[in-house]
Parts: sequence; structure tokens; C-alpha cells
Amino acid sequence: MTGSYDDTASIMFEVSSDSFWEIGNYKRTVRRIDDGNRLCNDLMNCIHERARIEKSYAQQLTEWAKRWKQNTEKGPQYGTLERAWTAIMTEAEKVSELHLEVKGLLMSEDFEKVKNWQKEAFHKQMIGGFKETKEAEDGFRKAQKPWAKKLKEMDSFKKAYHAACKDEKLAISRENASKLDPNLNPETMKKLQDRVEKSNQEVQKIKEKYKKSLEELDKCTPQYIENMEQVFEQCQQFEEKRLGFFREVLLEVKKHLDLSTNPSYVGIYHDLEQTIQMADTEEDLKWWRSNNGPGMAMNWPQFEDWSIDMNRSLSKREKKKHTDGITLTGMSQTSEQAAQVSKHSSSYLSVPNSSVQSSSNPFEDDAEEEAVVEEEKNSSPVSEKKEEIKTKNVRSYEKNKDSSDEETSNPFSTDTNGNGNPFDEEPSPGIEVSVRALYDYEGQEQDELSFKAGDSLTKIGSEDEQGWCKGRLNSGQVGLYPANYVEEIQ
Repeated sequence: MTGSYDDTASIMFEVSSDSFWEIGNYKRTVRRIDDGNRLCNDLMNCIHERARIEKSYAQQLTEWAKRWKQNTEKGPQYGTLERAWTAIMTEAEKVSELHLEVKGLLMSEDFEKVKNWQKEAFHKQMIGGFKETKEAEDGFRKAQKPWAKKLKEMDSFKKAYHAACKDEKLAISRENASKLDPNLNPETMKKLQDRVEKSNQEVQKIKEKYKKSLEELDKCTPQYIENMEQVFEQCQQFEEKRLGFFREVLLEVKKHLDLSTNPSYVGIYHDLEQTIQMADTEEDLKWWRSNNGPGMAMNWPQFEDWSIDMNRSLSKREKKKHTDGITLTGMSQTSEQAAQVSKHSSSYLSVPNSSVQSSSNPFEDDAEEEAVVEEEKNSSPVSEKKEEIKTKNVRSYEKNKDSSDEETSNPFSTDTNGNGNPFDEEPSPGIEVSVRALYDYEGQEQDELSFKAGDSLTKIGSEDEQGWCKGRLNSGQVGLYPANYVEEIQ
């Protein structure tokens, strides 16, 4: 209630219980309407938070599946068991898609459904509050006002009657005390007796008024009960609609969250089980035996006749062994340092000399190298790998020799300052490209970068074999990130 009526009711009447019929106790039912609006907001927040959880879980599943699919493909696992292991990541990707669908249904259907119902059920007023709350408040106040007025009159007569009884009791006590006093003036005694008689009459008079007001209150009570019941039932009907609607929404939420009833969800695990069941241990062991074990082909050693070409090849091999060492390029030393190095270089380093290894025909060595390589290919896979390494060393030497010949005839010559360092190399700068993040990424290790979708960063160098790139954030932090998480800015 509002206004003077509520203030008077709260002051004049002491509520003896929390009964609905007491003055002002209907406010709990009125407050329930406002609580219904607040519960709509709570339900929408609940659905929204669950949708965010579904989205986050889907993203984590996708990231986990990508990372472990790469690890599995590049790892040592092989054969049918590798396919079964990869199927776990495929399951995660499909389940991630289903959880994204759940997120979409929660927001597009359930959340919007509650939001629209709230707008239709609760109508805001210009002065604040809701129209439904004010209607219930006015209805209860109107139903309770006549009965409250009679109750107030009855209460005032009750208090007056109790006060009169108290005065009568006090007058009788004084009269009885005066009878015990022999020295009391007769006139005083007469006054006390008149006081007792007057108090008795006052008590009887107020008692009649008290009973009459109580009878009038009793007559108003049935109408009071009927009017209050009518307003209460209106509030009950409004609350019934809200409770039924909430129940309907919760059943829809359950339907969207329960993936066990989704045929696609059931099919995912059916396919996963079949893929795992197809893993064949014997087939994998057989494959390994054929590709990495005794089942592999082998060029076993056989008797070979001696020929002059073989002798030349052997001489070339011995010659190439002397070139296997550390090739120093771009050295600059003083004449004294060069003399010391030339004195002790034969003990520590094997530095090829163009005057020793070159022949009159510059193409003769190339022909001999090709003959050696061709012969080694026919010997064994291990020898082939060794020869490839040797060939690369020879070519690296020739390339360094040519570049050093252009600069100076002596690879150990000094620069103008005499401070050359043979081990200093000028690092080649990496190619830097501006890129933009397509997805959010949270670094898993200390050397990894973290960024959000839409952030711009700088790619340094090129992508490695495992799909990682080196980059720099705008803050200056340098680290690694997955190459497929960004796109180049055109």
C-alpha cells in the first residue's frame, strides 16, 4: 500500500502473525510479480552463460584436434592404429560442430523466446515499476480498505475499554484501602466511592461500544475475504502463466543440450568404434617388417672384377677424404697470423688447396665425381647417403673457393685494420610480412605468442616443416604461432 493509509495501518496495527489476512501482508504476493520479471533476466543470463561455455568448449576441441592430428601424423605411430588414433581427433571435430549448433539453438531460440515473453508479460510504466504490479497493489488495497477501517475502530474501542478497566481496578483498590484507615475524612471516603461507581459505568459504556464494533467487523469479514480472494486469484493466474512458460523453456533447453538423442551424435561414436575395431595389430607388424625390417630389399655384396675405372674411383675416394673437414671462408688476418696458421693448420684443420686438387682440365674432376657417385649408388643405401654428404661438401668448398678467389688470392689475408675474425658471419635478415589473426590463440609454451582474432602481427621468415612460424606482436614480443591461424594482409 501507499499513502497515508499504509502509514496509518503500519503504525496503528501490530501484526500478530505473518498471515496473508493481516494488514499489509498481501505485499509478498505483489512482490512476486516483480520477482517474476527478475527471474526472466536470470534465466536469460543462465542460458547465455551456457551458450558461451558451449562455444568455448567447441573451440578448445577444435584446437586440441588440430594439434594432436599434426602430432599423430608426424609422430612415430603408423598403420591402422594411426588411423584409429586419428579418428579420436575426427570425433572431436565433429562433436565441436554439434556443440556450436547447441550454442546457436540456445541463443536463437531459447534466449529469444524468454526475451519476447518478458516483453509481452511485463509492461513498464513511465513513473517506474510495472503495470501488472500496480494493478495487483491497487486491487488488494481496495479490497482491504473497508475491513481495515472497521479494524481500526474496533482496535481503538478495545484500547479504551482496557484503559477503563484499569481505572476501575485502581479506584476499587483505593476505596478498599480507605476503609482500613479510621482517621479518613468521611467526605474523602464519599469521593472514592463515587469514583468507583463512575469508573464502573464508564467500563460498561465502552464495553458496549467495543462489542458493537467487533460485530460490525465480523460482518465485513466475509466480503473482505471474498475481495481479497478475487485479487489473489488474478495474481495466481499471472504466476501460473510464468511457471508454465518457464517449464516449457527448460524442456526446450534440455532438448537442445541432450546430444544423446541427436542421430548425428550417435553416428559419430558408431563410426569411431568401427574405426578403432579395424585396427589390426598383425597387419601393422607385417607392414613394419616389409618397410623397416627383414622384409626390405637388399643389394647383397657380390664378387666384382678389378678394372681401371674402379682404381680411379678408389683414388678419388681417398682424395675426397682429405677434403672432409671445416671450410673457413672470409678470413682476414695479418701476415704474421697467416704464417702461424699455415704452420699449424695441417694439425687441426683440413683446408683444401685449389693448386693441389685442380687439374689442367676443369671438367675432369666433375666427370670423376659423377663416376664415384654412380658407383656408390649401386653399392648400398648407406653408402649412397654418405656420398651425397661428401658431394655437398665438395660443392660447398668449390663455391667458397670461387668467392674467396674473387676477394683475395690468400684466404687468410688481413683487412686494412688487421682485425678480421674468420668465424664472424653476417646473419641474413628474415623476410617480414604483415599478417592478421583469423582465430584466437592462447600460447601453450613460454616461447609461443597469444593473440585474438583480428589482431595484426609481423611474420618473420617462412613456415617450418611442422607448420609453425616466427612472429612479432605490436608490443614487440617475439615468439612462435601456428601458421594456419593467420592470413597475409593484402
